[in-house]
Amino acid sequence: MILGLLFAVLAGALVSLQNIFNSKIDEHAGSWTTTTLVLCLGFVASFTIGFLFEGKQLFILQNMKPWYWFSGLIGVGVVTCIVQGIRLLGPTYAISIILTSQLGIALLWDTFGWLGIEKVPFTFQQLIGVLVIVAGILIFKISGEPKWTKIPSNGLKRVHAEK
Repeated sequence: MILGLLFAVLAGALVSLQNIFNSKIDEHAGSWTTTTLVLCLGFVASFTIGFLFEGKQLFILQNMKPWYWFSGLIGVGVVTCIVQGIRLLGPTYAISIILTSQLGIALLWDTFGWLGIEKVPFTFQQLIGVLVIVAGILIFKISGEPKWTKIPSNGLKRVHAEK
């Protein structure tokens, strides 16, 4: 359990860090170049590390349904949408919405046991948890969080939006 928690926290930290890097690449190269670069470098890294740790076992894909391979295509959508969301909404607001959406969809998948995952009974407490997160995002947005604006002379500068 503790190891799972540590991996989950580390994954959240790495995703946040990757999103910051991706948005910086997007500023200089554009969305499709960012997506291509991120996924190609990810492929090279995972292939190399996988081959080092698993050797030829890396290529044995027993009993895998062909439609699972679409995961890579989903990854293109993930990277592209995150980069655009951060560009249009800012990192904190975009990631808050992304994580809430991820939690809500995961709750649906768990509840209905889609794609063969183990069903987890839906509870009122789970719904309240998701709604509390949504309320937090709304409070964050309504509170007039600082906006970022591009200023040619010195890059990005934080300014407060007028209410």
